[in-house]
Amino acid sequence: MNQHSNPNNYSNDKFNDNPSHNQTHHNHSHHQGHSHSHSHQHFEELRNGNSKGLTIALITTSVILLLEFFGGLYTNSLALLSDSGHMLSDVAALLLSLIAFKFASRPATPDKTFGFYRFEILAALLNGIALFVIAGLIVWEAVGRFAHPPTVGSGPMMLIAVIGLIANLVSAVSLMTKGDVKNNVNMRGAYLHVLGDALGSVGAIVAGILMYAFGWYIADPIISVVVALLILKSGWGVIQNSVHILMEGTPASVNQEEVKAELENIDGVVNVHDLHIWCITSGLDALSCHLLIGDERNYQDVLQQAINRLKDKFGIEHTTIQVECAKIKHQELKI
Repeated sequence: MNQHSNPNNYSNDKFNDNPSHNQTHHNHSHHQGHSHSHSHQHFEELRNGNSKGLTIALITTSVILLLEFFGGLYTNSLALLSDSGHMLSDVAALLLSLIAFKFASRPATPDKTFGFYRFEILAALLNGIALFVIAGLIVWEAVGRFAHPPTVGSGPMMLIAVIGLIANLVSAVSLMTKGDVKNNVNMRGAYLHVLGDALGSVGAIVAGILMYAFGWYIADPIISVVVALLILKSGWGVIQNSVHILMEGTPASVNQEEVKAELENIDGVVNVHDLHIWCITSGLDALSCHLLIGDERNYQDVLQQAINRLKDKFGIEHTTIQVECAKIKHQELKI
């Protein structure tokens, strides 16, 4: 008595011989197909919005990267150069995220039955690691400047930093309004890269003000280190989320105990075991479990209630549910 993805495949032949069962089976299949189509359309709309937001951010960041890099060389500002270095990683990160969305949209294959959605998570993981590398390089360069802070052209530096800040805010807004930075870990990684750029620009402005007003050229490496630490914090969050998904961890938006309690509240369910909930990619969760029911219960009715509750209360539509009675025994599973 199994249900894989949709409850349209039953293994017990005695039910298939029942005409009334076949009619119920047909009607339910049609309803689920319509619901799945609507949900899939919404999922794809979010992904299209993510791609548009990433494209705008990529173009904007690339332009400011060049401006800050040459501006940093001209003014001898580590704050600008470090921010341009961070932007270089951001351009690569945004490009990687955009490629990931395009690649993940490829259809599933016989040897990649879940499709290529996990490529997005791999991209997010690489982005998080890149944030760590860039932060480390900034700190390394800043330490060398503490003993002998070089003279910095603070006026042009501040002007370039202000332009960079405006561009970063434009990129951040485009990602927020067109994409799903809250729930999609790939988008969140790209968004944090852009926010890191904005922080770098703010840091460069603050350093420029201190140097212009007081001649405190040591402010340049100090601000750079502060920005690097903020970048490290953002990068660590992206790495944690990515590894959690790759390790088949329970999605942060789902409480496994609540799911189990909800299924066990269904009339006729004795217990729920071998319950697994994982994330294929951001916004696409999956679940598998075994439901032990009383021998007198109609397994189709219990199965349908389980499907409805998982979708309506937890937003989980990709489910594999095995309905069991007292006569069905299988070996104890390792996980």
